[in-house]
Amino acid sequence: MISKFFSKSKPVHYIVASIILLVVFVLARFKIFTGDVNAFVFLKQTGLFLISLFSVFVFDFFVTRNSLTKKNSYSIVLFVLFFAILPQTILNSQIIVANLFILLALRRLISLRTQKDIKKKLFDASFWIAISTLFYFWSSVFFILIFVTLITYAITDLKNYIIPLIGITTVGIMTTCYLIITEIQILDFAKGLFDYSLDYSALNSKQIIVGTTLLLSFGLWALFYYIKNIKSKMKTYRPSFKLIIITAILALVIVIFAPSKNGSEFIFLFAPLSIIITNYIEVISENWFKDTLLWVIFLTPIALLLL
Repeated sequence: MISKFFSKSKPVHYIVASIILLVVFVLARFKIFTGDVNAFVFLKQTGLFLISLFSVFVFDFFVTRNSLTKKNSYSIVLFVLFFAILPQTILNSQIIVANLFILLALRRLISLRTQKDIKKKLFDASFWIAISTLFYFWSSVFFILIFVTLITYAITDLKNYIIPLIGITTVGIMTTCYLIITEIQILDFAKGLFDYSLDYSALNSKQIIVGTTLLLSFGLWALFYYIKNIKSKMKTYRPSFKLIIITAILALVIVIFAPSKNGSEFIFLFAPLSIIITNYIEVISENWFKDTLLWVIFLTPIALLLL
């Protein structure tokens, strides 16, 4: 049974996840590739794949480290399968990089649960999110998560509310210096950054509609159980589970207002949805239902290829 196979965390699961991601990455990139293959192109594509793979391991690290799921591999497999369900996320190089920095920031914010090295973690989180905005400006929405985290973890020292501003300013100064050195006009760089769109016609394809419907419907269904079971978690861990919900909401805001809607903007939902759905799978007592759910997620990418 597939649920039993992933019910415990084993090294082989990382290999399986890596192979799935590699297959998805190659198929997605090959579908749109039209140029000649040379050393530069190969190195660039290899680098993008390694960034995608590193994102998976960063995600798994902070999930495991903060006990956001039990000791199983459901979350990492779901995270990778979401790429397969929405391969458009693989096609946007900048958003792949932006998502990695958001995961690095989320890792630092969740770890504030320990109340250790607060200032360092806040600076790191704000720094990573600021870097992320250079690749995809709308990821700046996650700055809200920093202050929500401070409130959620009851961190009241006013000095800690200033630290994120220092992190943002640091990246701002570095970016300004780069623009001056490269003689790029700041106004030209900032042009279009604040654009938004409520036109969803670009998402009107069978593949995207089926993929997003599956993710959002499963996520919404699992969310009811996720919220219900927060009270059963250890008191010190409850704020972390609440932050995952806030992360999902902020990711959904990006999906709603993103200026260029091509499916890649859904990538920010992958991490919180993986955690939420994994928590739901963990409480399912009927093995046949758990297997059915996982098989649907596994087989959906194959079905989408036929559309």
